[in-house]
Amino acid sequence: MRIKNTNLVRMIIAAAALTFSSVQAETLTSNETGYNNGYFYSFWTDAPGTVSMTLGAGGNYSSSWTNTGNWVGGKGWSTGGRKIVNYSGTFMPSGNGYLTLYGWTTNPLVEYYIVDNWGTYRPGESGTYYGTVTTDGGTYDIYRTQRVNQPSIQGNATFYQYWSVRQQKRTGGTITTGNHFDAWASHGLNLGTHDYMVMATEGYQSSGSSNITVSEGTSSSSSGITVRARGTTGSEHIKLNVGGTTVADWYLTTNNQNYVYLGNASGDINVEFDNDASGRDVVLDYIQVNGETRQAENMEYNTAAYDGGCGNGSYSEMMQCNGVIGFGSTSDCFSGSCSQ
Repeated sequence: MRIKNTNLVRMIIAAAALTFSSVQAETLTSNETGYNNGYFYSFWTDAPGTVSMTLGAGGNYSSSWTNTGNWVGGKGWSTGGRKIVNYSGTFMPSGNGYLTLYGWTTNPLVEYYIVDNWGTYRPGESGTYYGTVTTDGGTYDIYRTQRVNQPSIQGNATFYQYWSVRQQKRTGGTITTGNHFDAWASHGLNLGTHDYMVMATEGYQSSGSSNITVSEGTSSSSSGITVRARGTTGSEHIKLNVGGTTVADWYLTTNNQNYVYLGNASGDINVEFDNDASGRDVVLDYIQVNGETRQAENMEYNTAAYDGGCGNGSYSEMMQCNGVIGFGSTSDCFSGSCSQ
C-alpha cells in the first residue's frame, strides 16, 4: 500500500530524467515516485529508517528492510495495462513479504496484485475466492478483498483489491497481465483506467531483501503459442492442450483478444471449449505457434461445432458445444517447413 506524488511531480521528474542521463545508482529511504534509467519507480513506507531501495541499471532495483512496518516499492511503468512482463532476481523475506506485479486503476479505484512469491503469509486468502487462472506455466488462485478508508493513490478511500496468487512459489519468469485481467473480468472484477504498474517487493512487519530486474517482452515471440478468440457472452472458458496436457486456460471477453502461452510448443495442439451453456459460444480466429499462424478454418477437425447436432463435423471457426478444434502436431505444419 502506498501513496504516489502528484502528476505535476511526475512531469517534473520525467523532464529531469530527459535532461540528466546519469545511470549512477540512487538509494531511496523516503516516499517517492519518479523515473530512473528508462523505468518508472515507486517507493512507499510507513516506517522511515527501516527500509531502503537502490535503483540500479535499466529495470534493476535492490531492497533491504529490517523490522519494518509496511513498505512496497519497485520498478515498472507509469501506465500499466496488457503487458508481457519478464523478471528475474532474488527475494529473501524473513516473515511476511510479497514478490508481486503491483498496480492501480481509477474509475473504479482498484489496487491489484499478481503474486509470484511470498514469505510466511500467503496473501488474499482472507478474501472472497473466485477460482483459478492458469498462465505462464503456473496456476493462480483469484481473490478479492476490500480496504475501507485506507491510503490509496487518491488519498484515503474505500476500494477493492484484486489478487492472483500463484499456487507454487517462484522468483523469475514471465507474467502475461492480460490473462489475469481477463480472468478477473470473467468474474465481474473489472479494472478501470490504468495508473502505474511495477514489479514490486513488499514487506509487512518483517525483515528481508530482494534484488529484481524487470523488462517488457512481446507477444509476437517466435516461440510459444498465441490463441486469438472471443466469446459471445464473455463467460466462455477455453483450454490450450499440447501433447494431451492442458498447459493454459482462459476466460474470454466479447472482443477478440490474444491469449499467450510462452512455454514449450511441441506436440499435438488443440483448443478446447469446456463450459458450454445457453447463449455461450466461442469464435476462434486463429492460433500462432512458433511464429507461424494458422486460421481456425484450416484446422484438422472441430468436435465443438453444431451442424444438426454437436460434433457432427465442421470446419467452422465456431465452437457452440463442448469440444475441441484440433490443429495437429507442431512437427506437421508448425515446424517452419509448411508447403502452404
